[in-house]
Amino acid sequence: MLGPYRIEGYAIISANGMIADAGREMPPSIRHEADQRFLQNELDRAAALVHGRHSYEGSARAARRRRLIVTHRVSSTAPDPDNDLALFWNPTGATFETALAALGVSNGTIAIIGGTEVFGLFLPYYDAFHLSCATKARIPGGTPLFAQVAAGATPQQVLSQAELKAGPQRDLDAAAGVTLVTWQR
Repeated sequence: MLGPYRIEGYAIISANGMIADAGREMPPSIRHEADQRFLQNELDRAAALVHGRHSYEGSARAARRRRLIVTHRVSSTAPDPDNDLALFWNPTGATFETALAALGVSNGTIAIIGGTEVFGLFLPYYDAFHLSCATKARIPGGTPLFAQVAAGATPQQVLSQAELKAGPQRDLDAAAGVTLVTWQR
């Protein structure tokens, strides 16, 4: 836990540990309905979401969710002019707790949904990380889940090195090869 917050990460990766292609777009090969159902249900219970400018959960329910959008384009925090429930946040200019307070969130589960830098920023703080994998997909030259993946580590090794432990594997869609493992501190 980070203060009164439970920090939970959510990602779906390809078999080679990528969350997107080189252009930071999630390809259809790792978009799966079963994973989206799981993700949307989980995000419904979160007090707030944290993600970068290129990441979002892409559902009709998104407009109802409080969120911090990580960016270096503001000095500390700034309102998102397009969304009353969103705040731009620069981690070098304001603490996480300060940004959440400005967003009106004082406790609860905070869902971290990407991208690479944002996932890495919270690596020491995850209480849980829900790692889905599209085992039949590969994204050569893609965007890795964690920076360490680009250097040859697997996402599972990175989570283990961060002192998270893997739970049992669940099949979200056995025919499509989509699995889910929740890693916990």
